[in-house]
Amino acid sequence: MHSHLWILLLILLPNVLQAGPLRERLQARQTVPEWTVEHDLAYGPAPEQRYDVYRAANMQDAPIIMLVHGGGWAHGDKAMDAVVENKVARWVPRELILVSVNYRLLPQARPAQQARDIAMALAEVQRQAPRWGGDPGKVVLMGHSAGAHLVALLSSDPGIRQDLALQPWLGSVTLDSAAFDVEAIMLKRHPRLYDQAFGNDPTGWRAASPLHRLQPGLHPLLAVCSSKREDACPQALAFQRKAQALGARVEIMPQDLSHRQLNQQLGTAGAYTEAVERFLGSLDVQLAERLEKFNE
Repeated sequence: MHSHLWILLLILLPNVLQAGPLRERLQARQTVPEWTVEHDLAYGPAPEQRYDVYRAANMQDAPIIMLVHGGGWAHGDKAMDAVVENKVARWVPRELILVSVNYRLLPQARPAQQARDIAMALAEVQRQAPRWGGDPGKVVLMGHSAGAHLVALLSSDPGIRQDLALQPWLGSVTLDSAAFDVEAIMLKRHPRLYDQAFGNDPTGWRAASPLHRLQPGLHPLLAVCSSKREDACPQALAFQRKAQALGARVEIMPQDLSHRQLNQQLGTAGAYTEAVERFLGSLDVQLAERLEKFNE
């Protein structure tokens, strides 16, 4: 249990450097002229239902990566450096648009409601994409930790999005979710943060469990998991088995990195980022071409 508490602390404590210092660091690293960010655009009426857009000027039909932060379903923010800094620095110069999303947190909203927020954000991103020079049909969802659970839940359960007229998106990437099977977590000893998120009703556990909500038609999904943790990769493998039985494409990518490193280091040069980019490139030819920009 203590290891899970340390994971949550490691997610949150280094991220106090927000908009000002983060923007300065990104501006110092940028290689694209007229790079810009739009902050706190609304996708719903609640103050938390906001997103930021990072893009270069004069983009055309650009693929979009939509980032969903973690924080134990109760904390976190779209502007955390581990969420955006390295990803923006790598992918905006390659002519991708990055969108980072906030959502309502516990106790205001339970995880299923949070996944609904992400669906609402996706619908708004698809509506606004042409204004930014983006392609609404070329969105990739990417979440870390609790955000990875929300991405997996939205991807697995069409009921969450059924009345939003979403266009299909290219695929999803989950960064170290250990909550594909919520019921299995709750039936054994577990950290208190899961009680806060999922309560004590077994019906609710299954309703918030991507594995139990999984239906045919899942978009391609890459599950990155830390081999340093006991539960993340086994949970991902169980989800993969069920998804493949339904004819879906789910790839598992174990990495010898910590929970926080899997988020923070994505976008830095190296084998890990390149492996994730191979999956992204497999989803769309134009996306693959843009990811190859600057690569030797």
